[in-house]
Amino acid sequence: MKLTPMMQQYQAVKNAHPDQILFFRLGDFYEMFMDDALLVSKELELTLTKRSTAGEGIPMCGVPYHSAEPYINKLVNRGYKVAICEQIGDPKAKGLTKREVIKIVTPGTVMSESALSGNKNNYITLIYEENQQIVLAGADITTGECFYGIYDGADRCQLLLDELYRLMMPELLLIKPFSYEKQLHDFLDLRLSNCLVNELDSVSNNIDDRIIQHFDAQNRPENEMVKKAVATLLDYVHDTVKTDLSHLNRLTYLDASKSLFIDTYTLRNLEITRNLRDGGKKDTLYDVLDFTRTAMGNRLLRKWLEYPLLSKKRINARLDAVENLVNEFSARNNLREIMKDIYDFERLLTRMEIGSANARDMNALKSSLRVLPAVKEQLTKLSASLLQKIDSKIFLYDDLVQLIDRAIVEDPGFSIREGGFIKDGYNAELDEYRNIARNSKRLLQQMEEDEKTKTGIKSLKIGYNKVFGYYIEVRHSSTEKVPDYYTRKQTLANAERYITPQLKEFETKILGAQEKIVQIEYNLFTQIREVLKTKISSIQDTAHEIAILDVLVSLAQAATEYNYIRPKLVDGGVINIKDGRHPLVERILSRDLFVPNDTCLDNAQNEIMIITGPNMAGKSTYMRQTALLTLMAQIGSFIPAREAEICPVDKIFTRIGASDDLVSGQSTFMVEMNEVAHILKYATKDSLVILDEIGRGTSTYDGMSIARAVIEHIRDNIGAKTLFATHYHELTDLEDDVHVKNYCIAVKEKGTEVTFLRRIIRGSADKSYGIHVAKLAGLPNNVIKRAEHILADLEQNDTNINKTSNVDNTNEVEVAPKVTIEKSEPETIEYAQPKADKETHQNKLKFLQVAEMPTLFGVSISVQLKELDLMSMTPLDAMNKLYELQQQAKQEDNL
Repeated sequence: MKLTPMMQQYQAVKNAHPDQILFFRLGDFYEMFMDDALLVSKELELTLTKRSTAGEGIPMCGVPYHSAEPYINKLVNRGYKVAICEQIGDPKAKGLTKREVIKIVTPGTVMSESALSGNKNNYITLIYEENQQIVLAGADITTGECFYGIYDGADRCQLLLDELYRLMMPELLLIKPFSYEKQLHDFLDLRLSNCLVNELDSVSNNIDDRIIQHFDAQNRPENEMVKKAVATLLDYVHDTVKTDLSHLNRLTYLDASKSLFIDTYTLRNLEITRNLRDGGKKDTLYDVLDFTRTAMGNRLLRKWLEYPLLSKKRINARLDAVENLVNEFSARNNLREIMKDIYDFERLLTRMEIGSANARDMNALKSSLRVLPAVKEQLTKLSASLLQKIDSKIFLYDDLVQLIDRAIVEDPGFSIREGGFIKDGYNAELDEYRNIARNSKRLLQQMEEDEKTKTGIKSLKIGYNKVFGYYIEVRHSSTEKVPDYYTRKQTLANAERYITPQLKEFETKILGAQEKIVQIEYNLFTQIREVLKTKISSIQDTAHEIAILDVLVSLAQAATEYNYIRPKLVDGGVINIKDGRHPLVERILSRDLFVPNDTCLDNAQNEIMIITGPNMAGKSTYMRQTALLTLMAQIGSFIPAREAEICPVDKIFTRIGASDDLVSGQSTFMVEMNEVAHILKYATKDSLVILDEIGRGTSTYDGMSIARAVIEHIRDNIGAKTLFATHYHELTDLEDDVHVKNYCIAVKEKGTEVTFLRRIIRGSADKSYGIHVAKLAGLPNNVIKRAEHILADLEQNDTNINKTSNVDNTNEVEVAPKVTIEKSEPETIEYAQPKADKETHQNKLKFLQVAEMPTLFGVSISVQLKELDLMSMTPLDAMNKLYELQQQAKQEDNL
């Protein structure tokens, strides 16, 4: 096929960008041809046309250049790269207009505000392996972040995958060869299916130059592998964005030893930042705690939740700040009000740096910087050391605020290529051209009057035509009065036409006034932008401090709104929580009273809690609650409880629920066993382990054997604080006086009716109430009755059907008979207690009868009334507390 010169130009550019969709600028449109046209027309539902070339039709489609951004964003969000090819030469010049690719838009380098989410970072990452070590390098070019992590040892691949799940990057660069390529792709297919993977064959050729270009001496890594990875990532970003990226000037090391380790399973199971339903924010811990006022604070809150602290000193510093903000109601509310006016100036600075900012961005930055003095004024009222540190690191930029305020109009347009955004009075030359453009007719009349006066020619007039432009016309009868500086241009039948240097200059100004205005305004904007760029590093620091303050204020607001308390950090591996509440569930149960529960775990007698009880009774909620409250404490948040002592844990592991991993061909049980194996491999004595219904995916005896062996392994070899929920009641015989304790869910039975009281108490359940749960789920009555009949037969024929022998006879514990607490009404509450000596057993029974019943819903009403500080309560607080006590009394009356 013979191609036209323009199509030959297109083909040459396309050959240089084969893996990208080429947006080829033709006049007012971006056009796509051939395979790109077929793909884009399908993806964007555009009309496909044909371009005639030597009798043959080439498929083509296009979008207007001034509204191309939404189309580009759609393609990028679907994992495509888009190369933008612009007209570089003068389109009015003769011959073929010169064109070249000015930038490439990819999922990890997209800069469009409409394509980005304010509450999460847009990372691009790179993986590089050498000498049995893996380096992960990453950046968010929209905020200026750059980081790296190093993973070695036998578990390096798993640690890498856990980190990738936290980052949730849309684009990943992989330098081949990579030993774990299959595991990586399997993981991405399952967890990050929209991630675009680009394979690279080699590292950067200018490693040292690239590192020196971006980082000062204190920020440059010494590790050669890290240098290679970071430089290669920066090369790719430069080749893609094709602009200055000096805002990527800080390199952070992802130091796993400084944060609580949360693996992929736990991050998912606990719904910390993403829910299991659709991966969104709704109904997550992140959602509950988010009272942030800025996009920067919103993103930082997510990071804090995914990287909780280990250092008691750093945690207490945050808790001190939150407590200070809780107590200082006025300062906290003032800060929240002030921070509403702070825009996302991390990303504003990036747009300034790369040249994509407009005048509205400039005003947004001005508004953000303008409120900083008010922020500092409120911080002076607060005493916490972390808040004082933030105050000292927030700098003021009054000169920039004044500069922008003098230069930019209040409501500018979107484009800086169309003018109209610089204020009158800012630049004398601009004012002159605007005056000419607005008053050209009046100025011509004034010039005409001036010439009449100077020459004495009363009939003189100034006119215009397209051929000669502006001219002075003088009748033949007055030509003798024409001055020497008049130059004749045209002779008419009854007049002569002249021009003068002054008129020619005026003509130039009038005819080019609007074009000149646009150019002057653009030049002035770039001058202001250059001034701002000299302070980008300092403003980035201030932005980070504002983000920290925003998160602390958010946590304080959550503590106030939800009645949270400050946890006390202790040593010795203790987690002792009184009347803890699930932070997510209690928000959902807005009309019901959430039943609080105690948790007592340590590395001694309360190391392992075996929790029995029916489905839907609250076991999983209770265990998740313990993990979430521990995590909240370690980010520096107050927690929903009456009081709490928590020793920071090094890792949190969960095995809660399971689903078939169809992508990799693994069944529910295999997924469960993989997660359990992962926990047993990596848990330590300082970890918190949550295990729910281990072994249920196989036969009864297989599952029971696995569950028992898992408990024994944790007890004998790991020593981690563990919550273990199970339907295998036989496992309760593992209780001892050294490590393991039995707990169950309190249940109220009245005839055939069963009520789950949601209260965790000492002892073990002897029923699963599965048929009752099936009834609640809506199974037909005939199925329920048949199940009850079969159950009765099974229990009568084999009372030992659910019994197992102990693997280790030395650990045998005699199972106690069922303990029944009778009430005056014809109803019973049943528990089971481990059997010890008779005296101990009787004491425990007496304790249950006297102590457990009044406090099934938390602290007794009388105790709560005695503890109220009536003099400090507002009327609204008093009404809320009275309502709460009334609801508790009604609930307890129904027992």
